[in-house]
Amino acid sequence: MTEMMSSFTPAVLPAGTVDLDGKIYMRDATGGLRPKELVKASDQLIDETVRRIMGFAVALSDQVARFKGHTFDDIGALTALLDQEYGVKVGGKKGNMTLTSFDGRMRVEIREQDCLDFGPELQQAKALIDECLTEWAADSRPEIRDIVTRAFNTDRPGQVNRSEIFMLLRLDIADERWQAAMRAIRDAIRVVGSKTYVRCQMRSAFDGAWETVTIDLAKA
Repeated sequence: MTEMMSSFTPAVLPAGTVDLDGKIYMRDATGGLRPKELVKASDQLIDETVRRIMGFAVALSDQVARFKGHTFDDIGALTALLDQEYGVKVGGKKGNMTLTSFDGRMRVEIREQDCLDFGPELQQAKALIDECLTEWAADSRPEIRDIVTRAFNTDRPGQVNRSEIFMLLRLDIADERWQAAMRAIRDAIRVVGSKTYVRCQMRSAFDGAWETVTIDLAKA
């Protein structure tokens, strides 16, 4: 690995070889054992590289998980102290919150976002919308048809494009069937859980632009 990773301890993963009576074997993808000397050198090199990368990846994932746990513990402890200081409980353990350092150059944001799904009422909404588009035919605006198509036609059967569904709710159309369809969409919305996100940001001066401390590997 790079010099920067030299001080980072990788996780201990299962070995890629098996020692049987002093003879070294490598397990293949079917679970069978092959003598190591019969495995191509290139395959051995690939195996070693994958295991080395995975060792660091698993260790890093564990470290991020510990960071998240410690962050919520710290936020919870701070909230408890503030509740005690002012004699009031402002909410649960987690929730939307922004903490800023005294010099205004660092901040930590905690955001809780609902996870949404749609119930069977969505099918009634789609039927009503189709009735409207069929009757309006050439008189309907093409951008409305485009939004409807993107909202309900996806690559995965049974799935919908949520952002386009919410775009439909913002359209101002007086037709009673359209209004009924929008009510059906609102009734179909289900909150099935929530996810809590942490964002850490810094800036070089109190009036500078905020820069996010990257934790997501895809954005690093």
